[in-house]
Amino acid sequence: MHWIITLTHRNRKRKESLLTASCFIYRKLSKGGVSLLKPEPKHRGAADSLLNSVRTLPCHIISYLIAHSFGRRMLYPGSVGLLQKAMRPMLQQGQARLIEEYDGQRNKLVACDGNEIDTMFVDRRGQRGPHGKTLVICCEGNAGFYEVGCMNTPLDGGYSVLGWNHPGFAGSTGVPFPQNEANAMDVVIQFAVHKLGFQLHDIVVYAWSIGGFTGKQSVRTDQPLCISLIYISFIYSICISVTYWPLVTHTVRQYMNLNNAEQLCKYQGPVLLIRRTKDEIITTTYPKVMTEDSLRAVRQWLSAGSQIEEASVYSGYEVDDDWCLSVLQSYQTDRETPFPWSVGEDMMLEGRRQLALFLARKYMRNFETTHCTPLPITEFHVPWKL
Repeated sequence: MHWIITLTHRNRKRKESLLTASCFIYRKLSKGGVSLLKPEPKHRGAADSLLNSVRTLPCHIISYLIAHSFGRRMLYPGSVGLLQKAMRPMLQQGQARLIEEYDGQRNKLVACDGNEIDTMFVDRRGQRGPHGKTLVICCEGNAGFYEVGCMNTPLDGGYSVLGWNHPGFAGSTGVPFPQNEANAMDVVIQFAVHKLGFQLHDIVVYAWSIGGFTGKQSVRTDQPLCISLIYISFIYSICISVTYWPLVTHTVRQYMNLNNAEQLCKYQGPVLLIRRTKDEIITTTYPKVMTEDSLRAVRQWLSAGSQIEEASVYSGYEVDDDWCLSVLQSYQTDRETPFPWSVGEDMMLEGRRQLALFLARKYMRNFETTHCTPLPITEFHVPWKL
């Protein structure tokens, strides 16, 4: 593997030229690149027959046309040229602010598929404060741009921040299909480690909305246990009300399969899930703890309308934090096994309830807001580690 870094002229004087200014070019040269996402499984027998292939050919053609025309634009409206044209003044102002007020460094990274990924890096390592040595990589939503997106939250907290745009968004080239997204996230992580000099255990991936898919791709390679993940309403299910459901199902699975929940269940590292109160989300890596009775207690805690009500539910079940922590630490020390854990298998009902609520409060946070409201710094926390 070889790394090529080319330094060219950077124009910092004129705000109107920032979007087209030259920048660092960071290229990863390798034959393999990012491993492909899991394809839709092929069934043997009749499904492989020539007759069936001919019969399903129209469906494959229509699915391809849907995905590569309005389907992709519906899933990622930020890639639509008209929207970008309307937002251009705002994007220019946002980029100028990041460069002039935060001394941001604009870089373009060339992914293994040839797409150029536009990034902005703000380095806080030389400043006073406890968070500067931690790099927060921001993954925007389906209509978000780093110029005006979720970078502001970790910047307000004093973190070093690396923002980037999806393929086809503003200064990034390509189109935002899942494989291109995975390739983009790969080169962003490699850039953060090999060029910027951050250790994996000092990286936090902050994913907003559909950015949870690319955020999860950050732990596909290298040492996934070292990277912390923060998700805000990250689980997506695509439901389109049309007559031809098999066609929609095939299109989504074949070309737009953002299988976030499935991937997250296999992740072994620290995670914090921030649930906007109008979004539904739940995850389980402790199956013996999360029984139906325990889940009932967790749902009661999640349905609380305020932090005071949450605390009331939590205290009502008499959760002993010290006991829960000692049980988990003892299990981890004795076994050191990957998730899912079997802790709680021989535990009484009351103990499982306590553990369930303890884990829910560590892994999940409620944020009283709508879908597009920016996260304030008071709600930004590095994920809990046992």
